[in-house]
Amino acid sequence: MSVFLDTSGIVAVIDRNDSNHARADRLWRRILASEESLVTSNYVLVETFALIQHRIGIEAVRELVRDVVPVLTIRWIGEEQHNSATGAVIAAGRRRLSLVDCTSFEVMKELGIRRCFAFDPHFREQGFECLP
Repeated sequence: MSVFLDTSGIVAVIDRNDSNHARADRLWRRILASEESLVTSNYVLVETFALIQHRIGIEAVRELVRDVVPVLTIRWIGEEQHNSATGAVIAAGRRRLSLVDCTSFEVMKELGIRRCFAFDPHFREQGFECLP
């Protein structure tokens, strides 16, 4: 089975000051031990790099690149997925629903992934099962 990793889950694993860190760390270790397929998108990685670099610093980015990225399958967002996600953001008309979230939903639907490692409530709103 596959699990989609959202920025909120990855940041919670890396940032020891994140309010969800303890839960995220326990779940991360359990997922790694289960050898489930871990999937994310290049958009999630860009967002995650930026957040971690801003919040914690470049050392944490090195940790991300060294410890997290190698175990991920990365789906690259193409023009069609980008356009579809852009349309979803505009159609939703919500300030806090991001383009990255909508591309994640597109990837999950395309790959038939129902579970995600995310603390972002938008995934539950879209009918996905959030593991933490």
